[in-house]
Amino acid sequence: MQRKEKLDGAPRAGRRLRGLLALNAALLVALGAVTFGPSAGAQARARGDYSMVAGRSNGAQSGVVYIVDTVNQELIALTFDPNAKRVEGVGYRNLAADIGNLTSGTRPR
Repeated sequence: MQRKEKLDGAPRAGRRLRGLLALNAALLVALGAVTFGPSAGAQARARGDYSMVAGRSNGAQSGVVYIVDTVNQELIALTFDPNAKRVEGVGYRNLAADIGNLTSGTRPR
């Protein structure tokens, strides 16, 4: 009787082993697809080097702060709204595009 039980258990073990091998093969294929497939990354942006200058603007009640990122060649202008007690963006310029427009003869917007 014990011998018969061992023989009955052998096909189950073989089926389990084949099932595990098939599962491992499927997982290996999925891992390869994820590893070697196309990657989706964030936009590459260099760390900025900032300079800040205070000034005035026509139509603004309070002063304006101009912040220039010299590495990425961008400029933003911010002002403080004392009634709402918050900083608001006044404008943004891509300086690299503006320089490209000047060299090509087109006028920046």
